[in-house]
Amino acid sequence: MTITITHTPTDGTLVEGTTRGDGTNTILRTAGFRWFRTLGQWGIAGSRDRDPQRVRIEQAAAALRAAGHTVEVIIDDTHRDPATVEADRATRARDRADALAATADRRRDQADAAWEADRRATAALPPGGEPIKIGHHSEHRHRRGIEKAQQAMGRAVAAERDAGEAARRADVASRATDRRYNPETVKNRIDGLEAEQRADQRELDGHTRTLFTTGDGTKVVDSRTPATGERRDLLTARMAARAEDIAYWAEIRRQQIAAGQTGDYSRDTIHPGDQVLYRGQWFTVRRANPKTVSIPSIVGGSWTDTIGYHKLTGHRPTSTPR
Repeated sequence: MTITITHTPTDGTLVEGTTRGDGTNTILRTAGFRWFRTLGQWGIAGSRDRDPQRVRIEQAAAALRAAGHTVEVIIDDTHRDPATVEADRATRARDRADALAATADRRRDQADAAWEADRRATAALPPGGEPIKIGHHSEHRHRRGIEKAQQAMGRAVAAERDAGEAARRADVASRATDRRYNPETVKNRIDGLEAEQRADQRELDGHTRTLFTTGDGTKVVDSRTPATGERRDLLTARMAARAEDIAYWAEIRRQQIAAGQTGDYSRDTIHPGDQVLYRGQWFTVRRANPKTVSIPSIVGGSWTDTIGYHKLTGHRPTSTPR
């Protein structure tokens, strides 16, 4: 039977054609794949709408072939537009939150039932905390009743703990999309994407940089020639896809600024002596830097802290003319 390793933007990297006991589990796990219980398939975690991890895929395919399996690799390295990707992500997040909420409800029902069983077991004991009558015909029944009550309480405590954890996970999942679109997170994402774009552009164009200077003044440089062939094609396609991502998130940030969810602060708008709001507390600006403001120590020390403009949530300009 042919084992097929496929990569698509919609589903990520998945493996089809494996069966229990065929030895593929050890090979795939060693190659960095994991078992997706809900899908009943092996795959690479977090590979949806990402560039295919070709090295890992080819290593897995080679190991499977060496073990005697017939392997086919199918890779679709196209990219979906960011709006579609985000809509799918939000849908999956809602589905996961709903599933976890349902699990939390079941765990709560189980905890309630366990506490009721504990109540019944405790009620069955002799009233008033009567001690065990050693040698009496009731001794065995009394000891057994205490044991059942202790076991019931243990089950109730465990069920309560499971219910609390299920509720916590459901709450975290329900806020996944909100966290992803947090204004600070959005700005950090844009900065990260732009940094990746610059790095790929340097590789695409080639570059020369000074690594260090020796004691006699000789500069040791690292020179890279422009990318060519398949590598150049890969970089070009990756940068085009990333440019769409940057444009998408830049528009989200523009909308957040327009809606007053965050400020469009910079050294052009914030100056020394102004006050800025950071994590619910106002600080006086000591210096406005290209990407950050310097403020008095957040914890009350004698030093200064630097805060990125995108992390500020308020601004009070000084009335002093400039």
